Amino acid sequence: MLTIGVDIGGTKVAAGVVDHRGQVLDRVKHPSPSNDPEGLADVVARSVEELRSRQKPDTVRAVGIGVAGFVDEERSTVQVAVNLGLRNDPLKKRIQERIGLDVVIENDANAAAWAEARFGAGRGIDDMVCVTLGTGIGGGIVLNGELHRGRHGVAAEIGHQRMVLHGRRCPCGNHGCWEQYASGRALVAEGQDLALTDPRSAARMLELADGVVEQVGGQVITQAAMEGDQGALTCFRRVGEWVGLGLADLAMILDPECFVLGGGVSDAGAILLEPVRAFFDRHVPERPGRRLAEIRLAELGGEAGIVGAGDLART
Repeated sequence: MLTIGVDIGGTKVAAGVVDHRGQVLDRVKHPSPSNDPEGLADVVARSVEELRSRQKPDTVRAVGIGVAGFVDEERSTVQVAVNLGLRNDPLKKRIQERIGLDVVIENDANAAAWAEARFGAGRGIDDMVCVTLGTGIGGGIVLNGELHRGRHGVAAEIGHQRMVLHGRRCPCGNHGCWEQYASGRALVAEGQDLALTDPRSAARMLELADGVVEQVGGQVITQAAMEGDQGALTCFRRVGEWVGLGLADLAMILDPECFVLGGGVSDAGAILLEPVRAFFDRHVPERPGRRLAEIRLAELGGEAGIVGAGDLART
Protein backbone atom coordinates (compact mmCIF):
# COMPACT_ATOMS: atom_id res chain seq x y z
CA MET A 1 0.00 0.00 0.00
CA LEU A 2 1.25 3.46 -0.94
CA THR A 3 0.31 6.69 0.74
CA ILE A 4 0.99 10.33 0.00
CA GLY A 5 2.59 12.54 2.61
CA VAL A 6 2.11 16.29 2.41
CA ASP A 7 4.17 18.86 4.30
CA ILE A 8 2.49 22.28 4.41
CA GLY A 9 4.88 25.09 5.23
CA GLY A 10 4.46 28.84 5.32
CA THR A 11 5.67 29.26 1.72
CA LYS A 12 5.35 25.87 0.02
CA VAL A 13 3.46 22.59 -0.12
CA ALA A 14 5.78 19.60 -0.57
CA ALA A 15 4.29 16.18 -1.21
CA GLY A 16 5.59 12.71 -1.95
CA VAL A 17 4.52 9.11 -2.51
CA VAL A 18 5.66 7.04 0.50
CA ASP A 19 5.99 3.26 0.64
CA HIS A 20 5.89 0.95 3.69
CA ARG A 21 9.66 1.28 4.18
CA GLY A 22 9.51 5.06 4.46
CA GLN A 23 10.99 5.60 1.01
CA VAL A 24 9.79 8.61 -1.00
CA LEU A 25 9.14 7.34 -4.53
CA ASP A 26 8.02 10.55 -6.20
CA ARG A 27 7.82 14.22 -5.22
CA VAL A 28 6.13 17.51 -6.13
CA LYS A 29 6.35 21.03 -4.71
CA HIS A 30 4.09 24.07 -5.13
CA PRO A 31 3.84 27.52 -3.52
CA SER A 32 1.35 27.66 -0.66
CA PRO A 33 -1.08 30.57 -0.37
CA SER A 34 -1.55 32.27 3.00
CA ASN A 35 -4.85 33.49 4.44
CA ASP A 36 -6.72 31.48 1.81
CA PRO A 37 -8.07 28.18 3.23
CA GLU A 38 -9.85 27.17 0.02
CA GLY A 39 -6.82 28.02 -2.09
CA LEU A 40 -4.57 26.01 0.22
CA ALA A 41 -6.86 22.99 -0.03
CA ASP A 42 -6.80 23.36 -3.82
CA VAL A 43 -2.99 23.32 -3.87
CA VAL A 44 -2.85 20.22 -1.67
CA ALA A 45 -5.45 18.44 -3.80
CA ARG A 46 -3.58 19.35 -6.99
CA SER A 47 -0.35 18.00 -5.53
CA VAL A 48 -2.04 14.74 -4.52
CA GLU A 49 -3.69 14.26 -7.90
CA GLU A 50 -0.45 15.00 -9.72
CA LEU A 51 1.30 12.27 -7.75
CA ARG A 52 -1.59 9.79 -8.07
CA SER A 53 -1.64 10.21 -11.84
CA ARG A 54 1.94 8.90 -12.01
CA GLN A 55 1.18 5.71 -10.03
CA LYS A 56 -0.73 2.59 -10.99
CA PRO A 57 -4.50 2.95 -10.47
CA ASP A 58 -5.75 2.39 -6.91
CA THR A 59 -2.27 1.94 -5.40
CA VAL A 60 -2.48 5.15 -3.35
CA ARG A 61 -4.96 4.53 -0.54
CA ALA A 62 -4.64 7.44 1.91
CA VAL A 63 -3.09 10.87 2.46
CA GLY A 64 -1.34 12.25 5.53
CA ILE A 65 -0.83 15.98 5.93
CA GLY A 66 1.59 17.73 8.26
CA VAL A 67 0.85 21.36 8.99
CA ALA A 68 2.66 23.94 11.11
CA GLY A 69 -0.07 24.56 13.65
CA PHE A 70 -2.27 23.10 16.37
CA VAL A 71 -4.26 20.09 15.19
CA ASP A 72 -7.19 18.75 17.23
CA GLU A 73 -7.36 15.34 18.88
CA GLU A 74 -9.38 13.92 15.97
CA ARG A 75 -6.65 14.84 13.48
CA SER A 76 -9.17 16.68 11.35
CA THR A 77 -9.29 20.37 12.29
CA VAL A 78 -6.45 22.89 12.30
CA GLN A 79 -7.15 24.89 15.43
CA VAL A 80 -4.54 27.56 14.75
CA ALA A 81 -1.88 27.90 12.04
CA VAL A 82 -0.71 31.50 12.25
CA ASN A 83 1.56 31.52 9.19
CA LEU A 84 -1.20 30.08 7.02
CA GLY A 85 -4.05 32.16 8.40
CA LEU A 86 -6.02 29.09 9.52
CA ARG A 87 -8.21 29.04 12.61
CA ASN A 88 -10.63 26.20 13.46
CA ASP A 89 -10.33 25.15 9.84
CA PRO A 90 -11.82 21.76 8.76
CA LEU A 91 -8.83 21.02 6.53
CA LYS A 92 -9.40 17.26 6.51
CA LYS A 93 -12.95 17.68 5.20
CA ARG A 94 -11.91 20.24 2.59
CA ILE A 95 -9.27 17.95 1.13
CA GLN A 96 -11.26 14.70 1.36
CA GLU A 97 -14.05 16.33 -0.63
CA ARG A 98 -11.56 17.20 -3.34
CA ILE A 99 -9.62 13.91 -3.64
CA GLY A 100 -11.98 11.18 -2.40
CA LEU A 101 -9.35 9.48 -0.22
CA ASP A 102 -8.99 9.05 3.54
CA VAL A 103 -7.03 11.95 5.03
CA VAL A 104 -5.18 12.37 8.33
CA ILE A 105 -4.01 15.78 9.55
CA GLU A 106 -1.08 16.08 11.97
CA ASN A 107 1.23 18.76 13.34
CA ASP A 108 4.32 18.93 11.12
CA ALA A 109 6.83 18.47 13.98
CA ASN A 110 4.89 15.43 15.19
CA ALA A 111 5.00 13.99 11.69
CA ALA A 112 8.76 14.54 11.47
CA ALA A 113 9.27 12.93 14.87
CA TRP A 114 7.25 9.90 13.82
CA ALA A 115 9.37 9.55 10.68
CA GLU A 116 12.60 9.59 12.70
CA ALA A 117 11.14 7.08 15.16
CA ARG A 118 10.03 4.69 12.44
CA PHE A 119 12.73 5.04 9.81
CA GLY A 120 15.44 7.43 11.00
CA ALA A 121 17.70 8.09 13.97
CA GLY A 122 15.17 6.75 16.47
CA ARG A 123 14.21 3.50 14.75
CA GLY A 124 13.99 0.63 17.19
CA ILE A 125 13.55 3.01 20.15
CA ASP A 126 10.20 3.13 21.96
CA ASP A 127 10.79 6.31 23.99
CA MET A 128 12.19 9.23 22.02
CA VAL A 129 11.94 13.01 21.86
CA CYS A 130 12.60 14.77 18.55
CA VAL A 131 13.65 18.43 18.76
CA THR A 132 13.56 20.44 15.54
CA LEU A 133 15.89 23.45 15.71
CA GLY A 134 14.67 25.72 12.95
CA THR A 135 13.57 29.35 13.02
CA GLY A 136 11.87 28.32 16.25
CA ILE A 137 11.82 24.98 18.04
CA GLY A 138 9.39 22.20 17.17
CA GLY A 139 9.03 18.93 18.99
CA GLY A 140 7.54 15.48 18.84
CA ILE A 141 7.33 12.84 21.56
CA VAL A 142 7.14 9.08 21.07
CA LEU A 143 6.35 7.08 24.21
CA ASN A 144 5.97 3.31 24.34
CA GLY A 145 6.23 3.26 20.56
CA GLU A 146 3.31 5.63 20.03
CA LEU A 147 3.12 9.29 19.12
CA HIS A 148 2.14 11.25 22.23
CA ARG A 149 -0.38 13.92 21.22
CA GLY A 150 -1.92 14.87 24.57
CA ARG A 151 -5.60 15.11 25.47
CA HIS A 152 -6.31 17.94 23.01
CA GLY A 153 -3.82 17.00 20.30
CA VAL A 154 -1.32 19.79 20.99
CA ALA A 155 1.37 18.14 23.14
CA ALA A 156 5.11 18.63 22.52
CA GLU A 157 5.09 22.40 22.01
CA ILE A 158 8.44 22.25 23.74
CA GLY A 159 9.82 25.40 22.13
CA HIS A 160 7.56 27.37 24.43
CA GLN A 161 8.65 25.95 27.76
CA ARG A 162 9.66 28.95 29.83
CA MET A 163 13.40 29.13 30.46
CA VAL A 164 13.90 32.72 31.66
CA LEU A 165 11.46 34.70 33.80
CA HIS A 166 10.87 38.09 32.13
CA GLY A 167 13.17 36.97 29.31
CA ARG A 168 13.09 37.71 25.60
CA ARG A 169 9.68 38.29 24.07
CA CYS A 170 8.39 35.38 22.00
CA PRO A 171 5.90 35.59 19.09
CA CYS A 172 3.61 33.34 21.14
CA GLY A 173 3.02 36.27 23.50
CA ASN A 174 5.10 35.03 26.42
CA HIS A 175 8.63 35.91 27.50
CA GLY A 176 11.65 33.68 27.99
CA CYS A 177 10.56 30.72 25.84
CA TRP A 178 13.22 28.12 25.04
CA GLU A 179 13.17 28.87 21.31
CA GLN A 180 14.27 32.45 21.98
CA TYR A 181 17.64 31.10 23.16
CA ALA A 182 18.15 27.78 21.36
CA SER A 183 16.85 28.11 17.79
CA GLY A 184 18.03 29.33 14.41
CA ARG A 185 16.67 32.75 15.29
CA ALA A 186 18.75 32.70 18.47
CA LEU A 187 21.88 31.69 16.56
CA VAL A 188 21.43 34.63 14.19
CA ALA A 189 20.89 36.95 17.14
CA GLU A 190 24.17 35.76 18.68
CA GLY A 191 26.06 36.27 15.41
CA GLN A 192 24.69 39.72 14.74
CA ASP A 193 25.24 40.82 18.32
CA LEU A 194 28.87 39.71 18.13
CA ALA A 195 29.30 41.53 14.83
CA LEU A 196 27.99 44.74 16.40
CA THR A 197 29.83 44.59 19.71
CA ASP A 198 33.08 42.88 18.72
CA PRO A 199 33.67 43.17 14.95
CA ARG A 200 37.18 41.78 15.28
CA SER A 201 35.90 38.47 16.69
CA ALA A 202 33.19 38.42 14.00
CA ALA A 203 35.56 39.34 11.16
CA ARG A 204 35.11 36.12 9.16
CA MET A 205 31.33 36.21 9.50
CA LEU A 206 31.26 39.84 8.39
CA GLU A 207 33.51 38.99 5.45
CA LEU A 208 31.08 36.28 4.34
CA ALA A 209 28.21 38.73 4.81
CA ASP A 210 29.85 41.43 2.66
CA GLY A 211 30.35 43.58 5.75
CA VAL A 212 26.61 43.90 6.45
CA VAL A 213 25.63 42.94 9.99
CA GLU A 214 22.05 42.21 8.97
CA GLN A 215 23.30 39.62 6.48
CA VAL A 216 25.02 37.58 9.19
CA GLY A 217 22.53 34.72 9.00
CA GLY A 218 22.47 31.05 9.85
CA GLN A 219 24.30 29.89 6.74
CA VAL A 220 27.05 32.48 7.22
CA ILE A 221 27.56 31.51 10.86
CA THR A 222 27.56 27.80 10.03
CA GLN A 223 30.07 28.19 7.20
CA ALA A 224 32.40 30.25 9.38
CA ALA A 225 32.12 27.73 12.22
CA MET A 226 32.94 24.84 9.90
CA GLU A 227 36.04 26.75 8.83
CA GLY A 228 37.08 26.88 12.49
CA ASP A 229 36.30 30.56 13.07
CA GLN A 230 36.31 31.16 16.83
CA GLY A 231 33.64 33.84 16.78
CA ALA A 232 31.18 31.59 14.96
CA LEU A 233 32.07 28.66 17.20
CA THR A 234 31.28 30.85 20.21
CA CYS A 235 27.81 31.52 18.77
CA PHE A 236 27.18 27.79 18.37
CA ARG A 237 28.50 27.11 21.86
CA ARG A 238 26.09 29.60 23.43
CA VAL A 239 23.10 28.21 21.53
CA GLY A 240 24.25 24.64 22.20
CA GLU A 241 24.38 25.34 25.93
CA TRP A 242 20.75 26.47 25.87
CA VAL A 243 19.77 23.39 23.87
CA GLY A 244 21.51 21.13 26.39
CA LEU A 245 19.85 22.89 29.32
CA GLY A 246 16.39 22.42 27.80
CA LEU A 247 17.07 18.76 27.05
CA ALA A 248 18.11 18.24 30.66
CA ASP A 249 14.72 19.57 31.80
CA LEU A 250 12.90 17.32 29.33
CA ALA A 251 14.93 14.33 30.49
CA MET A 252 13.75 14.86 34.06
CA ILE A 253 10.12 14.94 32.93
CA LEU A 254 10.01 12.29 30.20
CA ASP A 255 13.11 10.10 30.75
CA PRO A 256 13.47 9.15 27.06
CA GLU A 257 16.04 6.70 25.78
CA CYS A 258 17.06 9.10 23.03
CA PHE A 259 16.85 12.72 21.87
CA VAL A 260 16.97 13.33 18.12
CA LEU A 261 18.00 16.81 16.96
CA GLY A 262 16.83 17.97 13.54
CA GLY A 263 16.24 21.23 11.72
CA GLY A 264 18.62 23.62 10.03
CA VAL A 265 20.73 24.39 13.11
CA SER A 266 21.58 20.70 13.47
CA ASP A 267 23.27 20.76 10.06
CA ALA A 268 26.37 21.94 11.91
CA GLY A 269 26.74 18.40 13.30
CA ALA A 270 29.46 17.98 15.91
CA ILE A 271 29.90 21.75 16.21
CA LEU A 272 26.47 21.85 17.82
CA LEU A 273 26.48 18.43 19.49
CA GLU A 274 29.61 19.00 21.55
CA PRO A 275 28.23 21.90 23.67
CA VAL A 276 24.76 20.33 23.75
CA ARG A 277 26.06 17.09 25.23
CA ALA A 278 28.38 18.87 27.65
CA PHE A 279 25.63 21.09 29.07
CA PHE A 280 23.12 18.25 29.10
CA ASP A 281 25.49 16.08 31.13
CA ARG A 282 26.19 18.94 33.50
CA HIS A 283 22.57 19.83 34.23
CA VAL A 284 20.87 16.45 34.62
CA PRO A 285 20.66 15.99 38.42
CA GLU A 286 21.90 13.01 40.41
CA ARG A 287 24.90 12.36 38.27
CA PRO A 288 26.94 10.15 37.90
CA GLY A 289 24.55 7.36 38.95
CA ARG A 290 21.71 8.37 36.61
CA ARG A 291 21.57 6.82 33.13
CA LEU A 292 21.44 9.52 30.47
CA ALA A 293 19.54 9.67 27.21
CA GLU A 294 21.60 9.48 24.05
CA ILE A 295 21.60 12.57 21.82
CA ARG A 296 21.64 11.91 18.07
CA LEU A 297 21.31 13.91 14.89
CA ALA A 298 18.23 13.36 12.72
CA GLU A 299 18.76 11.31 9.57
CA LEU A 300 15.85 12.11 7.25
CA GLY A 301 16.44 15.83 6.70
CA GLY A 302 13.82 17.80 4.86
CA GLU A 303 11.83 14.70 3.87
CA ALA A 304 10.95 13.77 7.45
CA GLY A 305 7.64 15.64 7.35
CA ILE A 306 6.54 13.93 4.14
CA VAL A 307 7.61 10.48 5.33
CA GLY A 308 5.99 10.86 8.75
CA ALA A 309 2.72 12.21 7.40
CA GLY A 310 2.55 9.46 4.81
CA ASP A 311 3.23 6.75 7.38
CA LEU A 312 0.66 8.14 9.83
CA ALA A 313 -1.96 7.86 7.07
CA ARG A 314 -1.12 4.14 6.92
CA THR A 315 -1.59 3.45 10.65
